[in-house]
Amino acid sequence: MPLAADRGPYRDDPVTFIRGATLLTASRGTLENGDILVRDGRIAAVGTGLEPPEEAVVVDAAGKYVTPGIIDAHSHLAALSINEGSVNVSSMVTIEDVIRPEDIGMYRALAGGVTTINVLHGSANPIGGGNAVLKLRWGADAGDLLMGAHPGIKFALGENTTRDRNPDRYPGSRMGVQDVIRQAFLDAGHYLAEWDAYRAADGRRPAPRRDLKLERLGEVLRGERWVHAHSYRGDEILQLLRVAEEFGFTIRTLQHVLEGYKVADEIAAHGAGASTFSDWWAYKVEAYDAIPHNAALMTERGVLVSINSDSGEEIRHLNQEAAKTMKWGGLDEEAALRLVTLNPAIQLGIDDRVGSIDEGKDADLTVWEGHPLTMFGKPVQTYVDGKLYFDVDLDRERRAAVEAEKQAHLAKLGLAPKKPEEDR
Repeated sequence: MPLAADRGPYRDDPVTFIRGATLLTASRGTLENGDILVRDGRIAAVGTGLEPPEEAVVVDAAGKYVTPGIIDAHSHLAALSINEGSVNVSSMVTIEDVIRPEDIGMYRALAGGVTTINVLHGSANPIGGGNAVLKLRWGADAGDLLMGAHPGIKFALGENTTRDRNPDRYPGSRMGVQDVIRQAFLDAGHYLAEWDAYRAADGRRPAPRRDLKLERLGEVLRGERWVHAHSYRGDEILQLLRVAEEFGFTIRTLQHVLEGYKVADEIAAHGAGASTFSDWWAYKVEAYDAIPHNAALMTERGVLVSINSDSGEEIRHLNQEAAKTMKWGGLDEEAALRLVTLNPAIQLGIDDRVGSIDEGKDADLTVWEGHPLTMFGKPVQTYVDGKLYFDVDLDRERRAAVEAEKQAHLAKLGLAPKKPEEDR
């Protein structure tokens, strides 16, 4: 049940049939005049000339486009707080503990066609806290927003970790950041060795003291937790890749990675993904060398790339951010679409469930009026798990109902009713 009457899905039909749309599958090209059968929250069939079951709710999508739901690989929506900046290693904390399900930004993201977000810890310290991958089930409680994705942790390099937030906190330089990360993994390795020795002793020695900070980093060393690393400069990117290789793990994604085009071959050889902005630069010193060709150049060099928002506003038009790579870099339509669908799904390890229009996957779908990779693309419906969480027409009806309820309460208090524009 939703937490409030004005939240939750508009419709929750066991069977939905979307008919006659242009399907941009993100995995198998474009399917003209395509149909999608959704049953119990999953995509049951995709094709042309399909017939809806008798019990299906039929959505006439002729002249419209359908894409997989957009996935944002770097967001801070729905988090009560994002930084534990008092220490340089805060691997013991996690975003899962501070999810704020009433954040209206999630509904606005649904209105932009987004269905899944990766909520990351902030970048105040070299090693931050755990992330949380959320399905935008607007109206659900915090636990039901969680998707159950592979665990991750946020790292950070550069200005954010060294600027004068806390003058008494080490590190104060870029070389200090690398030292903090290296020393943390040396400590984690010793910690794991202590526990291995304890288990091998079969009860003949006392158990080591638990350290939740080192426990999380031990999961990284064992490949059980993935690193998503805030980064900008090419030299720092190389430093982090070398530290990871020294300790035998792979950076899962480099976040922002604005100078990734300078070291794309090294990123590809390491096996890291890259989640970047479309065209942000010069907003601080370490962003001066950013270029709009970055995503396309990294893609051409074999790096798995996504476009992210890191913004409660930009998340609402990630389709257009992805489309910019067609102009700045010459990516084709499908490659551009994958930057905000299948590629971030792979980076987060959830591509078996979302990211493309394929049978068996979760029915996370967006219906567009106008081509989504143009300025004219407008989401008119967004489905999560086959439930209709955004509908442009039903949204207007819900707004009207909320306004009517508000005016009724004002009337009971003896206050003169107001027109909506008087409240602005």
